[in-house]
Amino acid sequence: MPIAIESPNQPEVIRLIDELDAYQKPLYPAESHHGIDIAALAQANVIFAVVRAEDGSAIACGAVVVMPEYGELKRMFVRPEYRGQAIAKNLLAFLEAEAGRQGCKALMLETGVKQTEALGLYERAGYLRRGPFADYIDDPLSVFMHKTVMHERTA
Repeated sequence: MPIAIESPNQPEVIRLIDELDAYQKPLYPAESHHGIDIAALAQANVIFAVVRAEDGSAIACGAVVVMPEYGELKRMFVRPEYRGQAIAKNLLAFLEAEAGRQGCKALMLETGVKQTEALGLYERAGYLRRGPFADYIDDPLSVFMHKTVMHERTA
């Protein structure tokens, strides 16, 4: 399935983000929900990727917010009916490669303790648990992870 960098500000992508929020928000209190909105995803320092099905419909998305020393993985989501097909694994690899090309030396992420599938994906991809980073605070409902990525800056 094709993966490409696209604008998050598309009706079907907004629906994907809404589905992600509908899944996550009941799992955690508001102070433990760290998603970013469409406006933040549309910023120039964000790599936003969409996976499309054979019919062209958006079925998965993910983003990396590029900082000077690292990128933060955000908004990874695969529609439930498409899970189990390595889509998340391929999307993660795509985002890691794009982040490396943009100069990221490491990727960081925050996910929730109740998202066991996400934790498994990240662990299998080589992410290691760590303490909070950036403006995050220690939260028993959060898991913080990081991974060194290939530094392949393009001109």
